[in-house]
Amino acid sequence: MSAPAAMIPESVEANAHASKRWGFAFGYRFFLLFLIGIVWLVPAFVDRRFVYAMMAWDLLLILAWAVDLRSLPKPERLRIRRSWGASLALTVSSQVMLTVENRSDAVLHVHVSDGLPSSLRKSPAEFDVWVPARGEAQGNYSVNPTQRGTTAASNIYLRCEGKFRLAQRWAMADLHQELTVYPDLHQAKRQAVYLIRSRQIALEKRFSRVRGAGKAFESLREYRDGDDFGDICWTATARRGKLITRLYELEKSQTIWLVLDTGRLMRTRVGSLSKLDHAVNAALALAEVALLTGDRVGLLAYARTIRHRVPAMRGSIHLRQFVESLAQVSEDEWEADHLRAAAQLMRDQKRRSLVVWITELAETAMTPEVVEAASKLLPRHLVVFVVIGQPDLQASASHRPESIREMYQVSAAQEVIHRRELLLARLRERGALATEVDSAELAPMLVNSYLDIKQKNQL
Repeated sequence: MSAPAAMIPESVEANAHASKRWGFAFGYRFFLLFLIGIVWLVPAFVDRRFVYAMMAWDLLLILAWAVDLRSLPKPERLRIRRSWGASLALTVSSQVMLTVENRSDAVLHVHVSDGLPSSLRKSPAEFDVWVPARGEAQGNYSVNPTQRGTTAASNIYLRCEGKFRLAQRWAMADLHQELTVYPDLHQAKRQAVYLIRSRQIALEKRFSRVRGAGKAFESLREYRDGDDFGDICWTATARRGKLITRLYELEKSQTIWLVLDTGRLMRTRVGSLSKLDHAVNAALALAEVALLTGDRVGLLAYARTIRHRVPAMRGSIHLRQFVESLAQVSEDEWEADHLRAAAQLMRDQKRRSLVVWITELAETAMTPEVVEAASKLLPRHLVVFVVIGQPDLQASASHRPESIREMYQVSAAQEVIHRRELLLARLRERGALATEVDSAELAPMLVNSYLDIKQKNQL
């Protein structure tokens, strides 16, 4: 899914104004020339007349500074514009362009500093440009968001110097702007297109068709080697005098619910992202594939309460709403109420549907609540229960101990893995498709599982 233009932040612009009551200062060259004037102190030890020469030098320097300051335009003669090259997506680098418009007759050297939050850029966004008289100049920098959700860009600060660069005027432009950081849209698109093509699904405008699979009748054609004998249409065969077979396509308008656990266990970092970030990216990839096949997709993100709920619908407008909701999904510091989420889903979805539940298992002696909650859905729905694995746990379990302490650590890791496998096996016995998967394989696994379910008519 390529980001629509509506998801790209709007350009904002404003006139500059003085950043302080006395919005001027001495430039770097002023101090350099002032230090050069101090050299006159050396011969002053021999002849005091050199002191007067130094004072004359300093006076001329101050006069030159005053003239240079007077030649600088007032901040209101500058106009700043911030433009965004693409929508903001988690861990995806994008370009930002700042344009400085000079409405005065002076050539200016401008140092620009943009006030961005650390979640968009770790280091300050700064650059220098020469702005011609009655002209404009541009500078670029990149941002790389590290956190989804809503953030804000604030003021832009300017330090203006004339052609002699002795004096400075300080100014600022109020370009406060609310920004939304979305999940990785490009990764979702790559996953969706690659997986659909790899399974030989022909993409059409709003649905994906797989001939010979599904239950919805599509058309008739002449029998070919490899066709199922059960699909032969005998009435058409009798009329035409040759074998005719029915073609089927995947059923559309089925309902898919994506259930995301946003409790404290999903705050665990796997690489540079949290488990919830990986879950959101995978959910977006699956949602795009499901919407392409013509199914309805809903979202239920929960912690102690239901945090986000998007009704199951289809279409491009719904996909935009889905992405907007996923952008706001964030981790909670408390344990999630899984039974509340299951009860909410049972109220919202009366008919049988596919429920994809992405979560993490708590290490407890009792059966985790999330397992009990998922079990309550099984009599009515088909549940794909996915636990995001922890790479360091697998590494600890496979490590060869070299001391008694390491032996206990390895044993504990193996016991945790064994218990998780037993819990997932218990869900599989009840009819769920339960598995534990690494974060890197989460999106492909979800999409492949969904396509398998569609082709096998398990819904």
